[in-house]
Amino acid sequence: MMNAAPRSFAALHNRSYRSFFLGAALLMMADSIEHVISYWIMFEKFQSPALGGFAVVSHWLPFLLFSVWSGALADRFDPRRMIQLGMAFFMAASIAWGVLILTDSLQIWHAAVLLVLHGIAGVLWSPAAQIYIHNLVDESELHSAIRLTATSRWLGLLMGPGVGGVVLLVFGAGWGILFNAALYLPFMLWLWKAPLREKTTSSVRRVRGLADIVATMREIAGNRIIVSMTMLAGGASLLVGNAYQAQIPEFAHHLGHSDGGFTYSALLAADAAGALSAGLLLEGRGLLEAKPRSAFILAMLWCMAIAAFALSNSYAFSLAILFAAGFLELSFNAMAQTLVQIHAPAESRGRVIGLFAMASLGLRAFAGVTVGLGGALVGIHWSLALSAMALLAVTMALLAFTMKTRIRT
Repeated sequence: MMNAAPRSFAALHNRSYRSFFLGAALLMMADSIEHVISYWIMFEKFQSPALGGFAVVSHWLPFLLFSVWSGALADRFDPRRMIQLGMAFFMAASIAWGVLILTDSLQIWHAAVLLVLHGIAGVLWSPAAQIYIHNLVDESELHSAIRLTATSRWLGLLMGPGVGGVVLLVFGAGWGILFNAALYLPFMLWLWKAPLREKTTSSVRRVRGLADIVATMREIAGNRIIVSMTMLAGGASLLVGNAYQAQIPEFAHHLGHSDGGFTYSALLAADAAGALSAGLLLEGRGLLEAKPRSAFILAMLWCMAIAAFALSNSYAFSLAILFAAGFLELSFNAMAQTLVQIHAPAESRGRVIGLFAMASLGLRAFAGVTVGLGGALVGIHWSLALSAMALLAVTMALLAFTMKTRIRT
């Protein structure tokens, strides 16, 4: 008997997940709007490249330091409250920005503290949200739910700059960022009474910081799928990540579009548009079942797309290849995330998801070193191309290792 074809947007047929999807997209849009306004006011007031660099590090470093700890808390306690705690931190940061801007008392150290607070908010809610998905959908809908959750992130990131620009224009920086704080409220209020299945297992392990990271690594060492997917995500973040997005102004200048107009903005939006299209198309068609080999092949294609963009001399080709890169990035990242969550032991799922987040998000804090500082030595074009090719070699080695292990098994 033939298996039934996967249902389009399977997780969205679940009423509770639909609410979660919309809430997560709204959260990411509010997150992005805060970046739009706070980065603009920092540049206008301080014009400090060091503060701009600190903004990137402070956003990703908490994921490197605290993801496993955050996942362990989600294992031990109600994940809905962890998500709400993260949103409370987001709201506190937005309100503090607004008060300091309106009273004209913002100083560099204020900005640094608020950037750190924003980074901690992200690491508090992100692993808990992945844990909570398991309370909303059945296992047959899990791949769809994870991919759609990744799509909601890109939807929020794509809408954020446009909405943030309008909010900044209509309300101004101070009142605009206070308005942004209110955008977190609908999702936060929904979570108070959101459904929560009774846990079949409950983690009683205490949260032990660094010891948890070591213990979790030992626990998954025998699972080649989790190890290989975590290493794939970590390698992609360390060697390339999203560091090339910060270098888009230089690429735009090289392509003859350095006026900061629509053609420049289009380069910034192409990546997010490709990722959003991937989520909609793959879910609509029920394509790309989660398999380790598929994740590796998609990641290798992503490496080639990034290298092609780095060496491109054509604006039209660059725009198209960035769209393709976004499509491929969501595809392999969502697949890797799905494989990790499916194979993670139920009693330590939060810690395993936290470890994956530590690799896939936390290591982005260092991508600026591999791409940015490398660009100072050999030029940003060759730096990005060589980083992508190095990642391609690592991915091919991981694929060979994983396939060899499966054959032996």
